[in-house]
Amino acid sequence: MITVGIFVGGRATRMGGTAKGLLPLPGPTTILERTLAMVRRQGARAVLVGRSDAYAVGVPSVPDAASEVGPLGGLLSLLEYAGTGLAIALACDMPYISDGLLGRLVAHVSSAPAVAPKRDGRWEPLFARYDPPRAIEVVGARLSRRELSLQGLLGELGADELPLLPGDDQLLVDWDRPEDVA
Repeated sequence: MITVGIFVGGRATRMGGTAKGLLPLPGPTTILERTLAMVRRQGARAVLVGRSDAYAVGVPSVPDAASEVGPLGGLLSLLEYAGTGLAIALACDMPYISDGLLGRLVAHVSSAPAVAPKRDGRWEPLFARYDPPRAIEVVGARLSRRELSLQGLLGELGADELPLLPGDDQLLVDWDRPEDVA
């Protein structure tokens, strides 16, 4: 079973505190609703990662395993929740992710404990697939050492790079500030 963790626990300070996953898209939908529909089409189960009262949408949620450590604490919670199945970490503020790109992440054949694309030479750790039994110990050790960088985590895991097709980098754009939405 594939578990997709949609990371909703950030404070969205650059967005003025607005829950980014609930930002409207053209038509009667939000980023979160669109993402959940894609997850269902992949045959995966969804879980919201992080606590936010704004996201009372009838989807199970797990709190971050540790507070004040950024998304690494959420990733540990996702890996624990996923158990022995694959886990995909998705940011809640990526409005352009396509079924095709998500499907390629799900289907990518790799023996590495993590798979993620790179954009501008940097990993996309919140559009990434993780093998919980092989990644959880490394995540826990990094948390205990207060090494909170997801870039560093993917490097330590020896992540496999998901090849991007022309135009895919634009699908990975996120909405962090009001001007991004405009």
